[in-house]
Amino acid sequence: MPRIRQADVDEVKARTNIADIVGERVALKSAGVGSLKGLCPFHDEKSPSFHVRPQVGYYHCFGCGESGDVYSFLREMDHVSFTEAVERLAGKIGYALHYEDGGAAPETSGRSRLYAANTAAAEFFRAQLLTADAEAGRRFLGERGFDAGAAAHFGVGFAPRGWDGMLKALTAQGFTRDELSAAGLVSTGQRGVYDRFRGRLVWPIRDVSGQTIGFGARKLFDDDQGPKYLNTPETPIYKKAQVLYGLDLAKRDIARGDPRRVVVVEGYTDVMACHLAGLTTAIATCGTAFGTDHIKVLRRVMGDDNASGEVVFTFDGDEAGQKAALRAFTEDDRFNAQTFVAVAPDGLDPCDLRLQRGDAAVRSLMESKQPMFEFAIDRKLSGFDLATVEGRVGALRAAAPIVAEIRDRLLRPGYERVLARRLGMDPTEVHHEVERSARGGAGSGRQEQPRHDSGQSASSPGAPGVAPVTLSSLPRTADVAVERDALMGALQYGHQIDQALLTRALAAPFRTPGLDAVREAVASAPDRTRAGWVTDAVNSVREPYRSLAGELLMTPFPARNEEGARASATDLARRLILRSLEHEKQELLGAVQRVPADSDGGRALRMRLRDIDVERQRFTES
Repeated sequence: MPRIRQADVDEVKARTNIADIVGERVALKSAGVGSLKGLCPFHDEKSPSFHVRPQVGYYHCFGCGESGDVYSFLREMDHVSFTEAVERLAGKIGYALHYEDGGAAPETSGRSRLYAANTAAAEFFRAQLLTADAEAGRRFLGERGFDAGAAAHFGVGFAPRGWDGMLKALTAQGFTRDELSAAGLVSTGQRGVYDRFRGRLVWPIRDVSGQTIGFGARKLFDDDQGPKYLNTPETPIYKKAQVLYGLDLAKRDIARGDPRRVVVVEGYTDVMACHLAGLTTAIATCGTAFGTDHIKVLRRVMGDDNASGEVVFTFDGDEAGQKAALRAFTEDDRFNAQTFVAVAPDGLDPCDLRLQRGDAAVRSLMESKQPMFEFAIDRKLSGFDLATVEGRVGALRAAAPIVAEIRDRLLRPGYERVLARRLGMDPTEVHHEVERSARGGAGSGRQEQPRHDSGQSASSPGAPGVAPVTLSSLPRTADVAVERDALMGALQYGHQIDQALLTRALAAPFRTPGLDAVREAVASAPDRTRAGWVTDAVNSVREPYRSLAGELLMTPFPARNEEGARASATDLARRLILRSLEHEKQELLGAVQRVPADSDGGRALRMRLRDIDVERQRFTES
């Protein structure tokens, strides 16, 4: 396979802002001069330890140790090859790649072909919605208050009723039947290979970066024997437990909101209705219950590291909708954000609410939201006759486990009082029953498991059995502090300060082994002004010190602004040079005592001592 020219690889990286690419999946906020932070996409955590430094094009997680450049980020997140990562970014910025030996662009394969097939299918379906055969689909949309503009905004399309309309269209574009099968677009049966979606209205399902990864399709015709909704099956790029419909459209407004709010609805038309009514942070699951993986995705997009955010579930008011809310409730403690339930009047879903009562009624759902715990408690109590002693006791036994589920020790007493008021019972009796449930008594549905901020070990790849060296493990001495801060300045701002000065500063070995390993890598970098040099330098650090290099690169540099950071990095380089000169001077003073003053060696030593004093004066005054 032809290789992309290295000059093009470097140019694409230089033209790409890593914060834009990471920001498609992670809500980032300022973390000091030149640094951004958010919740790590590589492991589950409560507090953000994932840092991005756009100027040097690098990311590092202080929790799990993952680090790299924009190419490694795409490779890890989307499981694509290095070549595919470069080609994807080049396509984003409209850069024409060149291949070695004058070769043409290679045929893309694997996951990239699946993305391409889904994109082509989405275009095919959108075009079919304009045909005469799609009248039933257009009527379905119109009856629910969606015009052509709304359909175009959400990419809604139509799958023709024939057996192989899409199959023929995409094979004519060069896709193989194996590729279309792997993408979940065709099925195989007694009739051979045929379109999976036929005679249905089709919604493209996109990942958080906006790439089409699958489809949801609603049947339109009575002779369709399939389910009401049919989704893409599990594929290498479509995992329904991790997909949220509409998140690609909602993520920007979620991140910009104050408070940051996510509205979780049940279906594609509900998402459309909410967005068109002004609730542009609405999303929905795709053929599966809201679960743990969905929470992880949302938390990263929300930047859910404090309690200021809101997650509002707007389920149907029927029994199925209530059960869906209670299923989501069991995962509630995984959110830092506050969780609510909003049930529309008369049990209408957002689509029907908008159709019957207008956009304002959909927006007003947010005014009627109820805390998730209260909703769950009320649902339990609704099955008991609270006018009788037996009913109140039964209700307490049923609802106490819900309050016992509350991990926040400040919230639990408040909800014990809420339950006591609902039942008209003594708060002490309620407290005792809740405590009994929390200890594993009657009604407690699950045992409490130890929880940690990070979902995996903080170790990073290295020598077997050797723990990686980190900043926190370094000795706390003045020498270590100077070496540490100087390397932070060199890694983060080395491309902006005088190269000759930096080269001189890094010439002498450091006294701390881990920091010296990083110094060697930075000093050996052939061109510290080249885009991406710092990634190569960090990757070249020998284990077990590579993670330390990543931390030095990503730890916020102590400065008020970029200008101050450059000045501080320059000053630290001078301090290293002065330290080296002072060390050399002390060695020479000892040597002078051992060599006759009138010998050639003695005179050379004294001349070098004078030169050192001149150099020290120059670096002190500069």
